[in-house]
Amino acid sequence: MSRISHIELDDRNLPPPTPEIEQERKVAVFDLIEDNSFELPQTGAPDGPYRLSLSIREKRLVFDIQTEAGDKAAEFHLSLSPFRQVVKDYYQICESYFNAVKTLPPSQIETIDMARRGIHNEGSRVLQERLEGKAGVDTDTARRLFTLICVLHFGG
Repeated sequence: MSRISHIELDDRNLPPPTPEIEQERKVAVFDLIEDNSFELPQTGAPDGPYRLSLSIREKRLVFDIQTEAGDKAAEFHLSLSPFRQVVKDYYQICESYFNAVKTLPPSQIETIDMARRGIHNEGSRVLQERLEGKAGVDTDTARRLFTLICVLHFGG
């Protein structure tokens, strides 16, 4: 039961996403709900599954976690500073990838995609480090959450 059953992004104050960003968001949310591992290691923390709300408030990434019944399970705020460069790099490589798909041969697209996956892996590693002691996530869950952090960064 250590999993996320529902996820919500608080993007009320952000500009509308591009079609590519919206597609990345939809895929990440779908994949995350289908398969994830998320546990709260704190003593006395309620068992999952959990409802997760992600937002950016006062230049901090906020994880607001509730039980399925709507009871507060945890809330923690992470500095965005450790994510800034990797998110910037990820957006640049994604832009290159989206442009390459339109014009370049498959071999060049594959090279750009490998670089994109490498930066994405770096972002998920940073997230796992920042969550240490607050929430336990596996690599795939961290990757999908990093995608959603990028979506929130898009407007923030």
